[in-house]
Amino acid sequence: MTLLGFLDYAGVAVFAATGALSASRKELDVIGFLFLAAVTGIGGGTLRDLVLGSVPVFWVRDPGYVLVCAFVGVLVFFTAHLFESRYRLLIWLDAIGLSAYCVMGAAKGLAATGSPTVAIVTGTLTATFGGILRDIIAGEPSVLLRPEVYVTAALAGACVFTAATVFGLPLLVASAFGAATAFAIRGGALRFGWSFPRYNSRPGRSPEDVL
Repeated sequence: MTLLGFLDYAGVAVFAATGALSASRKELDVIGFLFLAAVTGIGGGTLRDLVLGSVPVFWVRDPGYVLVCAFVGVLVFFTAHLFESRYRLLIWLDAIGLSAYCVMGAAKGLAATGSPTVAIVTGTLTATFGGILRDIIAGEPSVLLRPEVYVTAALAGACVFTAATVFGLPLLVASAFGAATAFAIRGGALRFGWSFPRYNSRPGRSPEDVL
């Protein structure tokens, strides 16, 4: 298996685990575990392939990805009770999946189009969309609405990988730099609460001020 193939399966498996952990927090049945594991595991990659016009999408060409999601869903169904703080595990696994998938998405975007800009966009979408879908379906606090940096970590990882690849670094080195950058930023955000300044609303002007 190639490095990119490994990252692809690893990203799917880790994201599937976060989806199944969300199902455990909602006390769903095994079908709920399978559904959330699959949606989270393949959601980002599906959006990436649709954006790139790569159809059928990756899990249709290789059903092994769906089987990985199913296996992880069932595994978590029988083991989730062993983890006391399942939400904390969920967000750290999400950080690992984000780190792998931002590199994988960027690599596929670069290979398909040769455009660094497209590579960065597809890397960011691939790494974040599955987690967003998971939170919406499971009714969890959305990662987009949490104060810590999230999308920026995927964006930074995709940028570092793409820049390293464009400058001719070996795939292994570029992938390691990209994934490490994304994980360092997301991990730092979770550990230290890194965030950007929030927008502060201002009172509206009265009609007299407008005229």
